[in-house]
Amino acid sequence: MANLKEIRNRIASVSSTMQITSAMKMVSAAKLKKATDAILQMRPYSNKLTELIQKLTKSNPEFDSSPYTRVRELKKELLIAITSNRGLCGGFNSNIIKSVNQTSAVNTQSEISVLSIGKKGSDLLSKKFEIHSTYDDIYENLNFESISKVVDIILDEFDKGKFDQVKIIYNRFKNAATQTVITESFLPISTTYKDNMSDVFHDATDYIYEPSQKQIIEHLLPKSLKIQLLKAIKDSIASEHGARMTAMHKATDNAQELRDQLKLSYNKARQASITNEILEIVGGAEALNN
Repeated sequence: MANLKEIRNRIASVSSTMQITSAMKMVSAAKLKKATDAILQMRPYSNKLTELIQKLTKSNPEFDSSPYTRVRELKKELLIAITSNRGLCGGFNSNIIKSVNQTSAVNTQSEISVLSIGKKGSDLLSKKFEIHSTYDDIYENLNFESISKVVDIILDEFDKGKFDQVKIIYNRFKNAATQTVITESFLPISTTYKDNMSDVFHDATDYIYEPSQKQIIEHLLPKSLKIQLLKAIKDSIASEHGARMTAMHKATDNAQELRDQLKLSYNKARQASITNEILEIVGGAEALNN
């Protein structure tokens, strides 16, 4: 009977775990809908703004004079790693860590610092890389203003030459089951415009600027970078909920399969125990008759 008790305890434990993972799956599914709507609404605006910036920088030499488009010899690089504050989301965070390590292995000639967004990235990356800064609490109040403060610091340090290149590494949302790790150039701003739909490089276009070219450069370039980082974070949030929902769905299925196996083992052990008891009774009755 001790064996039966042990199996019953395991069945109860697995059932409890299955209830938790199932609840987490439903919570992530509810959050995923909101996060998906947010990123799908923002992508067209962000992509069009990036396209406009690339067209303007290609058509006007004034943009080449901006400190944000200046290409320098790569000696110091800043990687913006976007992870989550919580785990239980499959390979969501580990894929970002792996991508940062791969980027570091390729750029062996440059010094690499990491700006971490998300507690998981901060905890793991601090063991190997120099941490420039951490913004683990940015998810609590994510908006354009909070992102602007982060980007303003990056732009100021890039202008002063503290970094020669800045990249963003994040999970791009495709669907609930698929998230793609993207390493995206942030600074310097690319001056090459290519139509993403046709992969054709376009000739420069003449524009009429109002109020002036200088004012447009000063306002449009920083704004496009802030939108780019905000989009990357929202992409990561949607990817996180999708990854957690998928992970909890698999965990629930595995727990159910394990519970079914334990129930089968329990029934077999119980049947064996009943059979032994019957044999003992029959044997005792035969002994009394003799």
